[in-house]
Amino acid sequence: MIEGMDAQPLLLQTQRLVEALDHLGQPMSDEAKQALTEASNDQNDSNVIAKVQATLDPLCIAHVQINPESRVKVAGGPAPLELVQHGWRAFLIKVHNEAGVTHPLVAASKQAQPLHGSPSKDIRDRWMDLEVFTNRPMAPTLSGVLLEYQIIQIYSRDAGQRSAVVEFSVGQGTQDLGFRSDLMTSFKCAKSTPVAFEILDEHDNPTTASLEIRDTLGRVYPAQTKRLAPDFSFHPQVYRTSGETLTLPTGNFKIICARGPEYHPQTQEVVITEQPQTVRFALKRWIDPASFGWWSGDHHIHAAGCAHYKKPTEGVHAPDMMKHCLGEDLKVGANLTWGPCFDYQKQFFTGKDDSVSKYPYLLRYDIEVSGFGSHQSGHLCLLRLEQQMYPGGNSTDHWPTLCLNTLRWAQQQGAVCGPAHSGWGLSMPNDDLPSYHIPPFDGIGACEYIVDVTHDVPGPDGDLVPAVDFISTVDTPYPWELNIWYHTLNAGFRTRISGETDFPCIYGQRVGMGRSYVKMPGKLDYDGWCQGIEEGRNYVSDGASHLIDFKVNNVELGSGAPDLHLESAGTISAEVKVAALLRETPDKSISGRSTSEQPYWHLERARNRDSREVDVELLVNGIPQARQTISADGSLSAVTLKTEIKESAWVAMRILPSSHTNPIFIHVDKKPVRQRKSLEWCLKSVDQLWKQKERFIAAEEMNDAIAAYAHAREVYRKRLAQAGVE
Repeated sequence: MIEGMDAQPLLLQTQRLVEALDHLGQPMSDEAKQALTEASNDQNDSNVIAKVQATLDPLCIAHVQINPESRVKVAGGPAPLELVQHGWRAFLIKVHNEAGVTHPLVAASKQAQPLHGSPSKDIRDRWMDLEVFTNRPMAPTLSGVLLEYQIIQIYSRDAGQRSAVVEFSVGQGTQDLGFRSDLMTSFKCAKSTPVAFEILDEHDNPTTASLEIRDTLGRVYPAQTKRLAPDFSFHPQVYRTSGETLTLPTGNFKIICARGPEYHPQTQEVVITEQPQTVRFALKRWIDPASFGWWSGDHHIHAAGCAHYKKPTEGVHAPDMMKHCLGEDLKVGANLTWGPCFDYQKQFFTGKDDSVSKYPYLLRYDIEVSGFGSHQSGHLCLLRLEQQMYPGGNSTDHWPTLCLNTLRWAQQQGAVCGPAHSGWGLSMPNDDLPSYHIPPFDGIGACEYIVDVTHDVPGPDGDLVPAVDFISTVDTPYPWELNIWYHTLNAGFRTRISGETDFPCIYGQRVGMGRSYVKMPGKLDYDGWCQGIEEGRNYVSDGASHLIDFKVNNVELGSGAPDLHLESAGTISAEVKVAALLRETPDKSISGRSTSEQPYWHLERARNRDSREVDVELLVNGIPQARQTISADGSLSAVTLKTEIKESAWVAMRILPSSHTNPIFIHVDKKPVRQRKSLEWCLKSVDQLWKQKERFIAAEEMNDAIAAYAHAREVYRKRLAQAGVE
């Protein structure tokens, strides 16, 4: 037991240790986590330090002592020395740092890669690999406090009994004399066996799905941080196609097989023996929007940057991302090249579906303006591009700093464009929708959108088209992203919404956490799917609820029909087919979170108290006017809601915050939609935006920016003059 230190630094480091083990897929037991929680609640520092050691010491493979002269000596720890063939295991190291050293702790072995000298010449003796885990959330060096815990990862090539001498140091010349910095270890390495997976879809056809594999201690297989694409280190699941294999040690495992939100996940308890075996899953759907002509897609996926590794492959390639789309039953994936690894990833752009596409699963490379150009005023998703490079260069250093100039270029080639992760920079002090609070406009979401939405620019044939086609939703707090959209719809603009994940930046759990379901009149294709977003023939969803075939007075969303016209005020009838699926038991860990905490859109947030029911709402100009409660049991039901329309309006359906249709526009007495309070909000927002973003505009574009903002103010003022008194 080590004593005589403050508890706060140890508790903070221990918290990061727990997070790191979760990240590594080797979580501490619930009992250990509870013991640490109880220790943190103790007000006596001596008690805290003792309780933390009593909890963590049994998990340690070694106790490293650094004396005041920075000499290192090591003793064995009580953790069972158990490894797995062809796999990695994580252990703790207790560090007693009397010298206050802040150098990295280094572990090496001649049975792997030694600290100095040469590895063993006998290949039989070189059976392992090992390293101290120093990636986030851990620190790259020791903290210098008296006591802390480190994580060491060890790999075994072999099965059976294997020994190694592990040497620890904290810099050149810090090893103690008399081999006291060496630790003689003897591991029991469990034999691994190839396990094949037979995965069948609802039609008994072979398919691709996600597999989350854990042993009885909750450890994830394969080891998360040592994966190579198409397996990613930042989530527990891997993706496998029927007939493919994984290598697992003998023992008991729980395997969860899933295929996106439209399928029921399946769980099997499996005993792995030393004999090769096959594990079979027959998947079942609870909903298939594609059978109604509504095709899922995620318009914001990345192959590099954020959680993806950058080296040695500069992100991942199309087959890897396609595997994930297939495994989540995501029909359309827009793989957006952006700042990180741009000059490597740009080679994959073709302006057409990538060759890995397997109908009806389509993958296309497009662009997100992020990390370059106009990104300080709001990131832009540019879909259906014919050319990926803005004229004047071949990389990222020459792009416009005014979003509108980028949009002009993209729209001229027929692209479908909109701001990414719209809510960033648009925070509000409440969750009101609509809210009349003016956001700070200080982020990278739909900020310049408030200006750009007022502009029409030349399209491919020279005719004017809206500069902005859609606003992205589902991957930021719903009040922030929906609020600006509602206000601009109330101002008479016709921007649509689309669902995105921003994988693996905002969400790294999986692709398709935010989706657009687009109604296609014929065969699915990428260009037509993007066109559906431009025309508003889609609803957005987290995949757990669906609003299919929305129509008002028989005017269908996505039918290509004109707006609904009423000669005078009257009652409308809105119809939709609704399905939603909640677990019977509420998940308080989600429903109790603030709207500014992930997951931002989730059907659990829509649950009515502890029931299995959710509300379907009919909106008129952003205000719920009618609602019906449905059971979220996965069944499809027809919902009809009626309300009176007194003035021109847009109407939509939603299950907040899980799914939302695009609007159907209604004109009363041929008048446009003009809501005074929203127009006043938009006008004030332009001025707030200028205060925040003026400094990011390049000198050569300043006149363009001044003109663009002046145009927006003039448009809002003219529409205000057309608005009635509220």
